[in-house]
Amino acid sequence: MLINSFLNYLQFEKNYSQKTINSYSVDLVQFERYIKDCNEELTLTIIDADIIRQWIISLMGKEYTASSVNRKLSSLRSFYKFLLIKKETSSDPTRKVTGPKKKKPLPVFLRETDMNKLLDEIDYKEGFIGERDRMIIEMFYATGIRLSELIGLNDTDINFEDSLIKVTGKRNKQRLIPFGNELKESMFKYISIRNETMTTWPSAFFVKENGERLYSALVEKLVKRQLSKVVTLKKKSPHVLRHTFATAMLNNEANINAIKELLGHSSLAATEVYTHTTFEELKNIYKQAHPRA
Repeated sequence: MLINSFLNYLQFEKNYSQKTINSYSVDLVQFERYIKDCNEELTLTIIDADIIRQWIISLMGKEYTASSVNRKLSSLRSFYKFLLIKKETSSDPTRKVTGPKKKKPLPVFLRETDMNKLLDEIDYKEGFIGERDRMIIEMFYATGIRLSELIGLNDTDINFEDSLIKVTGKRNKQRLIPFGNELKESMFKYISIRNETMTTWPSAFFVKENGERLYSALVEKLVKRQLSKVVTLKKKSPHVLRHTFATAMLNNEANINAIKELLGHSSLAATEVYTHTTFEELKNIYKQAHPRA
């Protein structure tokens, strides 16, 4: 009876869609059935927060996702607000209940073997375009810079003598990223071909054939095209290469605070997600390799 009154309220007073009303109905009927299974004498108006918490635990045990559970909890919250307005209950049992936290998705990254294929085996186009596209892939992987930082690079930002790249990150914060001889040789080769191709001397490091600075969508498109040649990952973006840089550094025992500085993270918490990534990798290796895993 109370559930029907609430659903009518949603339909006629709040003008909710039928699909939304159906979702509320399923959630509330499911919850009412749960409390009756717990105790026949319980009703929707005489329960406490503990019952709701137990319901949440039972849903998680049935492998509902955190998002699904929180949606159901949201249905309950709306229902009990309605009951308070109608004076059908004197307290809201959902007020002291916190839903499960959503799992943060782990960063997507490429394995070292895939990166080797991408840099050493893939056939890039001849001439300037091919050399530039390969240079972009290597720059992301070797430095971990962001997309905006890469397209913002100027020739003057690269100090070949000290092997340092100056990048301007979020909130205009600048940082220096060191680079090795392999990247240095690749950059020299790219610059040579680029300057032979251009009719005017460009200020931007990465440019189109007409000498104009690259833009985000173009870089995203070419990165996706190249990654598609070696992996079947759903996500194929410049940020995947940034994740790959961080994961490779951590897997090779780099200090996490050093990785934080190289990535330009403002807090260590943003960098620590990569420790979870490598731990997942360890778990996968263990499952594949151990005879009793």
